[in-house]
Amino acid sequence: MIMKEIIATIKSNCEAGSEIQILDAIDQAVLAPLLLALRDDKTLRFTILTDLFAADFPDRSERFEVVYNLLSLKLNKRLVIKIHTKESAPSVASLFSTATWYEREAFDMFGIIFDGCPDMRRILTDYGFVGHPLRKDFPVTGHVQVRYDETLEKVIYEPVILDQEFRNFDFVSPWKGSEYVLPGDEKATQ
Repeated sequence: MIMKEIIATIKSNCEAGSEIQILDAIDQAVLAPLLLALRDDKTLRFTILTDLFAADFPDRSERFEVVYNLLSLKLNKRLVIKIHTKESAPSVASLFSTATWYEREAFDMFGIIFDGCPDMRRILTDYGFVGHPLRKDFPVTGHVQVRYDETLEKVIYEPVILDQEFRNFDFVSPWKGSEYVLPGDEKATQ
């Protein structure tokens, strides 16, 4: 029943002339049947998954937001569907062939597991990479650094070594000036 209401709303919005529609917080159980209905509906024909990406919100109970961008060439309309999840989401690779690459990217960068994805391997980082770099809790320096060792004649991984201490910058506006005396300025007052 909910799916029929969603599709009816999308149809009425398309008829009203809105170019982009956003459906937020769709239930994961409804996602695959909804995408199938949107793809196969003769009046809508959202047949192209142009993008699938994720965002991390660590303060939420369901910290990840997965966003699906669909395109209807028949109507020249776009549809954005968002779901919220903790660690996993249903795969839509059986509905859209392009989804496999996008799901692999979201897995690699965020650690979101797409249930039913035919190829859940890393795509942007090395296979031995530890962690998921686009999570907000991933350390800025990373866990390991990569360098070429001339004696071994190969690329090696080693713990991160910082050549200098972490610095805090004040980012004061150059138009307002700083409240403190900069080194060298004490000579100007003499």
